[in-house]
Amino acid sequence: MSVSVRSAVEADIPRIMDLLSQVLEIHAAIRPDVFRPGTTKYSPAELRRILADDRTPVFAAVDETGRLIGYAFCVLKESSSAVMRPSRLLYIDDLCVDAQVRGRHIGKLLFDHAVGYARSLGCQTVTLNVWSGNDNAQAFYLKMGMRPRSVTMEYPLD
Repeated sequence: MSVSVRSAVEADIPRIMDLLSQVLEIHAAIRPDVFRPGTTKYSPAELRRILADDRTPVFAAVDETGRLIGYAFCVLKESSSAVMRPSRLLYIDDLCVDAQVRGRHIGKLLFDHAVGYARSLGCQTVTLNVWSGNDNAQAFYLKMGMRPRSVTMEYPLD
């Protein structure tokens, strides 16, 4: 299978919605106390706004027929404070490969594309969050060379 990565466009929204649903169902299975099955992270209207904003690039992995089979939502962030050094980073907000084609290195292609994009913008780092219990995603990102930067802890009150 030949796969390439390009910027997502508005015509990709229906397919992105399908993949957003796949991601949500994974999260709902892991954390039913947090996620509502049958929903998606973004609506089509929100996706149109995201795709129109240069600070929120979305990369699309497409097969040789042009079918979108994966995506990486990114956010360019810049920060500075009195106690932390100024930084520019690319945050991967969401990365998904269609369940039917997982295991074919498409996630690596998307990840590498995002890293190359971050480098081209002079970012110091690429970050993302992974839910505890999403062992496949954690293993994938560790294999890509990522390492924990911080850990969010919780104390359930119910």
